Amino acid sequence: MGNRTPLAATLAANAISTAGTSLTLIGVPWFVLETTGSAGRAGLVAFCATLPIVVAALIGGPVIDRIGRRRVAIASDAVCASAIATVPLLHFAGVLDFWMLCALMAVNGFAHTPGNTARYVLIPDLAEHAGTTLPRAASLFDAVTRGARMVGAALAGILIAFVGAETVLLLDAATFGLSALLIAAGVRGVRAAEPRKTEVPVSLRTYGSELREGYAHLLGNRLLLAIVVMVMFMNGTDQGWYAVLLPVHAEAELGGATAIGLLTALFGAGGLAGALLYGAVGHRFSRRTVFTVCVILCGAPRFLVAAVTGTTLPLAVTMLLGGIAGGVLNPILTTVVYERVPDRLRSRVSGALTAGCEFAMPLGGLAAGLLVEGAGTTGALLAMGGVYFLATLSPLVFPSWRTLDDAPVTEPVQPAPPVEPVPPQVSSSAPSRPSPGP
Repeated sequence: MGNRTPLAATLAANAISTAGTSLTLIGVPWFVLETTGSAGRAGLVAFCATLPIVVAALIGGPVIDRIGRRRVAIASDAVCASAIATVPLLHFAGVLDFWMLCALMAVNGFAHTPGNTARYVLIPDLAEHAGTTLPRAASLFDAVTRGARMVGAALAGILIAFVGAETVLLLDAATFGLSALLIAAGVRGVRAAEPRKTEVPVSLRTYGSELREGYAHLLGNRLLLAIVVMVMFMNGTDQGWYAVLLPVHAEAELGGATAIGLLTALFGAGGLAGALLYGAVGHRFSRRTVFTVCVILCGAPRFLVAAVTGTTLPLAVTMLLGGIAGGVLNPILTTVVYERVPDRLRSRVSGALTAGCEFAMPLGGLAAGLLVEGAGTTGALLAMGGVYFLATLSPLVFPSWRTLDDAPVTEPVQPAPPVEPVPPQVSSSAPSRPSPGP
């Protein structure tokens, strides 16, 4: 029997942090709509919050290994707690300008990604430390995450109605602080969580070489590349849905923030059920078949239903069923990534995966805001739902998806070409991982 404390602490920290993030996911767009009344400004805040996520993911992988996954997770949560708490405090003081909100959300996005990545890449080592299997740990990680999103979303809808979006943001800040304490206290004695010792001195040359090595591994694996491209479009349209389209639709047709909380919680509940279902029996079936069916059902239908109906019940049923389908996806994707990326490269490749998967998210929120103001809510829903549907047809079209059922193969890692010193650069959604859906 292994030591399960580090795995349990990481799962708990991720659950608390994710629940808090769900508060922000609903609280910030609602706060912007309440204070400005502009869908375009809500989209701009979403752009400012997600662009730094991509930047941090692009160049952050080697930093996580050198500083240490445990330290990065703690520092990330501490910075996020400070940034999120500052928003309502400045608002209560009457000095919060719109540019300040954008800047604070950018800081939150930039700091949040390394912490997510650090926790995510630890799961295989923590599973071995705990004496459990990787597929079971991956399913548990996703189930806990989705369950936390469900609880956080439900609380957000209720709390916004009773105490206001500002207080909800303060609660989110508190969840980041608690997550940091759990990692600090619970993740000890795990070698993979500590800084990687290397004989190569730190320099721009070695940093660039390590960064290129992660991207070379990703670009050399066609299946991982296909996953990134598909999830990039899914996450981009999902960002438009949660940051702009759902809040605007709820405000106009569904009765307000409580409906957003209910719908998001139902999607989370379905996701939790789907993840647990896959962990129990789904692995007995063809990965590709299960994945292809579920990815088509998980997202696009909700855009269509919201566009053609103005009541909560049809959309609630669609969100629940879509959540069940979506809950199956991440355990499959997570297992595939763990199987095809060696531990030595996991932080670097996960950073590259996050950057690719979340590359379209800044544009997704911004585009949704502009579409609502230019084509109306219905037109925006249909346009973005169409993009989502086309993206999910990828497993039926591209040959690389046929290898989804193949046994993992240890691929030779192509060494990164030598690089000249260059100025330093720098990101779940996810993500630190492919993460379709909220």
